[in-house]
This record gives sequence, C-alpha cells and structure tokens, in this order.
Amino acid sequence: MNGTSPVPAEVLAAVQVVVAIAFTPVLIGTMRQVRARLEGRAGPGVGQPWRDLRKLMAKEPLQAAGTGPIQRVAPLVLVTTGLMVCALVPLVGARQLPQIPDDLFVVVSLLLVGTVALALLGLDAGTAFGGMGSSRHMMIAALVEPTVLVAVYALSVPVGTSALSAIVQERLDHPLTVLSPVSVLAVVALAVVALAETGRLPVDNPATHLELTMVHEAMILESSGRDLAWLEFGSWLRLTALFGLVVNLIVPWGTAGHLSPLAVVTGVVAITVKLLVVGAGVATAEVFMAKVRLFRVPELLAGSFVLAFLAVTASYLVA
Repeated sequence: MNGTSPVPAEVLAAVQVVVAIAFTPVLIGTMRQVRARLEGRAGPGVGQPWRDLRKLMAKEPLQAAGTGPIQRVAPLVLVTTGLMVCALVPLVGARQLPQIPDDLFVVVSLLLVGTVALALLGLDAGTAFGGMGSSRHMMIAALVEPTVLVAVYALSVPVGTSALSAIVQERLDHPLTVLSPVSVLAVVALAVVALAETGRLPVDNPATHLELTMVHEAMILESSGRDLAWLEFGSWLRLTALFGLVVNLIVPWGTAGHLSPLAVVTGVVAITVKLLVVGAGVATAEVFMAKVRLFRVPELLAGSFVLAFLAVTASYLVA
C-alpha cells in the first residue's frame, strides 16, 4: 500500500452525486452550445442551464385545475431516482455500496420508477398533449428496458455477476474484452437505448416546440417554477448516468479501480472529459440527423434488442 487510507465506498458514491449535480448542467450547456455553433448560431453559452435552473427555482409552481398530488410528487421522484442512479452507476470508481448493490436490476428498477412518475405526471392534468406524450413515453420505455437488461446481462456472463462495478472492473483488468464481439454488440445496443431513454435524436428532439412531435416536452407542459426545474434536472441526471455508463464500458481507463484519493481524483477528471467528448459528439451527430417517424421508433429499438440478444448468444458461444 502507498500509505494513504482508501476512500470508503460511501464517500465514492457521495463524490459521484456531487460531480453529477455540478457537472450535469455543464454537459447539457456544452451539448446545446456545440449544436448552436454548428447550426450557425451564437448560442446562449455553456452556463445557460445553470441560469435556467436558478430562475425556475425562484418561481412558485402553479398547478392546473383538476391536478392532484402527482403534480408535486413526480418531479421529486424523478430527481431522487436520478441521484440514486448516479450514486450506483460506476462513473468515477468501480466499487459498489455495501448496503445497496449496483446490480443491473436495481439500476433498471430505479430508472423505471422515474419513467413511470414522469408518465403519471403527463396524465395527471388530463390534457391531450400530456396523455399523448405519456403514451409515447411508455411505448419507448417498454422497448428500452428489456434491451438494457439483455445487453448488460450479456456483459455480465463472462464476469459471473450483474453488478455494474464488477463489469467495469473486469474491463479495466482485461482491456481486450472491450473489443470482443459480445462487448461490441452489447455496447452498441446500450448506446441506442441510451439515446432513446434520454430523449435525444433520432428518437426525440429535445429542442422541438412542435406539439405533434413531442415526447418528453409534452409531459411537462403543465409544470412550472420549481417543479419544472426538478423535472429538467432529473432528466439531465439520467442522461449523465446513462452516458457515463456507456462511455465507461467503451473506454474504462481512468475509472478508479482502487479507492485511493489520487485514483478518485483521476476518476473525476476522466469522467468529466469523457462525458464532454461524448456530449459534443452526440450534439454534432444531431445536427446532421433527422428525427425518425414515430412509427419507425419501434423498429429502431427492436433492432437494438436484436443486437443485445445476439450479444447474449455470443457470450455463451465465444469462450
């Protein structure tokens, strides 16, 4: 040992939450700014999401007539589950909490709780657009969640466990597994469903204001003030967690394999750089990409499920 005491797993989870809270608006601002520049616009600046959150948090939320407690509870549920996912997913380091495992099924269940809360929010006001957005949202979720389960299961077969930290640690210890057929198929499937789950192109357009093409935006039309701030921030946290998981599966280097203070600091720097690069890449691709028709979305997500299923098959055939 180098004489420094290791960082407890609980402290690592707290570090990941702090990094997610501080860095997520920067990531969103970077993606928006890159897209604006490529489209020939000046853009509002990288810090605009922080300013938007601060402005919304200072406003009293208003409730539409006929809405119930879901209007107030759903935003908090979305933020809470987003923070828990950021704490469990191996972003900075590959170590799990002793009491709450970062198991595949735990993480997917947390994501599903947030998904259902958001869908109930869209239905609560009883508006046509809210119901339409919730219906589309649940259709996408019904296709996304099985793909996430199958893809990560394919990665867990060689490791012998479905803990996400153990999977990332295995890729750190054996870098050649990143290029294996199982890894390539599973990660491509995860990348597709991560775009769908976070409402990015080609599944959804986060910058749209056309009601008939909305999915995420249609469900939060009746929210305002602090409630809208929690909804936006909760959705951004899910994007950070899912993009961070995918990028650490593709490029695990820099993730803290052992919990020394220096390794944790290196992990913080590594995940911020990785996410900025991936965010800029996604924003660049979105400029040259069109949103697919709603009726073509199941075909796209079914294709990602087929890739995940092939990854599971390959995990048993390729020893």
